[in-house]
Amino acid sequence: MINKLHPNKIPYLLVYDDKGNIFEDKRYYAVGQTGNNTVELTPNDFIELPFGSDLFFLPGRNPIGKNIKTGEIEIIDDKLAVSAFVAPAYTVTHHAAWKTNENAPRLPLFAYSAVGWLNNKFYVPAIRIESDIRQDCDQFDQKKVISGAKKMLKLKPENRLVKHLSYCALEYFCPAARNYFLNRWEAPLPTSPTCNSQCLGCISYQPKEHKISSTQNRITFVPTPQEIAEVAIEHLETAPNPVVSFGQGCEGEPILVWETLRDAIILIRKKTQKGIINLNTNASNPKAIDEMCKVGLQSVRVSLNSARENIYNAYYKPRNYTFSDVLESVKISRKHNIWISLNYFVFPGITDCEEEFNALTKLLTSYKINMIQWRNFNIDPEWYIKETGYNFNSKQLGIKNIIETIKLNYPIVYNGYFNPGKDVIDKFGIVK
Repeated sequence: MINKLHPNKIPYLLVYDDKGNIFEDKRYYAVGQTGNNTVELTPNDFIELPFGSDLFFLPGRNPIGKNIKTGEIEIIDDKLAVSAFVAPAYTVTHHAAWKTNENAPRLPLFAYSAVGWLNNKFYVPAIRIESDIRQDCDQFDQKKVISGAKKMLKLKPENRLVKHLSYCALEYFCPAARNYFLNRWEAPLPTSPTCNSQCLGCISYQPKEHKISSTQNRITFVPTPQEIAEVAIEHLETAPNPVVSFGQGCEGEPILVWETLRDAIILIRKKTQKGIINLNTNASNPKAIDEMCKVGLQSVRVSLNSARENIYNAYYKPRNYTFSDVLESVKISRKHNIWISLNYFVFPGITDCEEEFNALTKLLTSYKINMIQWRNFNIDPEWYIKETGYNFNSKQLGIKNIIETIKLNYPIVYNGYFNPGKDVIDKFGIVK
């Protein structure tokens, strides 16, 4: 685990005024929120704000800080709260703390870290969980992305998937699509316009009644196996440490078109044995997982907001599948000895409660999970708590504490943020 330097004292609280300024209020220290608890932070909780992160002001929400003179936790009524959206590869340990006013708008689909200011630097309570630099902002030269996209569109003018990925890379600045056009690391293979989950925080579809926008549009067609293979084969043959992944933010659930995926995998493996073929999925169809593993699927990443069925159902609202189907898919993946990752949505105060931690460790033990991807949960925290009906009866252990405990008690589990290439998989897991 790699962390930037901690500050020498607790950073000051950041606030937003009615003139559009973000600044530190030196009367207050920054504090954090875990679930329904506002908590004091220490210098060791903070690291420098990673390059590529963003700052938000939060409309209709007043900041909460620790009064330096009195030591009391207080609401600052005449300012708005400020939060950080932390760059990929970092896991946030505490949300920002605020008081929401009546009629405040729902927050859009980002993760809302606490943030402070000290000695001319921004600080956030987070850890670098992943050493891989594949989505570090300083690794991207957009001019080269544009050049790569133009080249690929010229080489494959009839391939609809290439056209779709060019839109993702050039309009949405999608890191995965940009890496594809830079011919390196992990390339995305979106395929499915539809989904059998109804996730509250879906980033590609939001019903009007949610009163928030999706962050990107879904793919509108199902690529043919030939279109998929054309993209994947060249990437696997030429890119360093290559991975190709079904299941992206710009689509629904790829397992709904699993026959297309299966046929594409067959075509890919007829031409090349290089790299890793991965599936990001809700794992709702055990038969589909079984059939894809038979023809060469090597890695599966199963998305979970919780290892507990009731919390899972409250968020995913599954249609025509159950949590038991998800577990059966994981069981089948283990039978085939492929790499199994959990795409684990981290929500401070819920992810790190004792009951959730016990459920997670049971899952790790029962199914011999290879990896946990500790992903920041992009959702309005108060909306999530309300919609899941969550009650905070379980002891909170702390995000950093549970990660360190996992590392200590489960040394064969790889902790990170991204789907690994063959180098990591060969070292930590078994793949066909």
